[in-house]
Amino acid sequence: MTAHPAIAGIPLVLGGNVFGWTAQGDEGFAVLDAFYEAGGRMIDTADVYSAWIPGHKGGESETYLGQWLDSRGVRKDMRIHTKTGMLGGKELYEPDRVLKSLDASLDRLRCDSVDLYYAHRDYDELPIADIVAAFDGAVRSGKVASLGASNFNAERLGEALAVADATGAEPFTALQNEYNLVARAAYGAELQQLCVSRGIPMLPFFGLASGYLTGKYRTEEDFAKSSRGGRARELSGDNGPAVLDAMDAVADETGASHAAIALAWLVRQPGIPAPIASARTVAQLEELLAFTRLELSDAQLARLGAAAG
Repeated sequence: MTAHPAIAGIPLVLGGNVFGWTAQGDEGFAVLDAFYEAGGRMIDTADVYSAWIPGHKGGESETYLGQWLDSRGVRKDMRIHTKTGMLGGKELYEPDRVLKSLDASLDRLRCDSVDLYYAHRDYDELPIADIVAAFDGAVRSGKVASLGASNFNAERLGEALAVADATGAEPFTALQNEYNLVARAAYGAELQQLCVSRGIPMLPFFGLASGYLTGKYRTEEDFAKSSRGGRARELSGDNGPAVLDAMDAVADETGASHAAIALAWLVRQPGIPAPIASARTVAQLEELLAFTRLELSDAQLARLGAAAG
């Protein structure tokens, strides 16, 4: 797969959903500093982060990241990925609304441009040509280097690429869908083949299944201990216990954490150069970064994949 201009540094995209929410103040800046010092160069955020919190309206993550970028003077080194499409309905993909959302994100990020701008979801009631044209306008504004699609299926992404090919519009050149050891439907064989054949990197979210794949959630008591427990239960799937059993064995063999194993498995899957994962503390970040030093054997990869079903 050829290099994508929005991909750089170590093979981890730092998830921005926690910044301005559970990662704030000096503690959040410490995470970002440590990521940068470790060679991290990609940060993923969205205009909707963190509108789900009472009193928040969205944009909190971008605002916080903009403060860090400005205070550290590292914008030229970083690849900033952000998204639009969740703070409303299909009207967000009208050409003028895309540009308005982009400008608002840039103001919060304190940037003149972003390296990767995603359509955060598909609105299948819209003709795909309309979505392609609207995001093409974002690139033509000179404020976006490349485009990505998030939560698109193989059929709609394929249609979008065909429209771009036919019209000369800027194509989607990256994909961000859910994918991990216990949830693989959103990046199935057809979509994998499309991405690999077109050289489209897939940067998966929920790489740790909201913490389930850290191995910390195994019983109902575990799920009840944390606010994330309910989400981890939802994402664990029917095959969750079998996957954790296989991960336990690999952890015994390698000495690696479950989080490192989950992420190391991801980067060995077709079309995936880097997963997205979040860290609220420097200790959590260090646990994530361990995967970059872990090389799973073919046999271990096969056992993990078989457990996933």
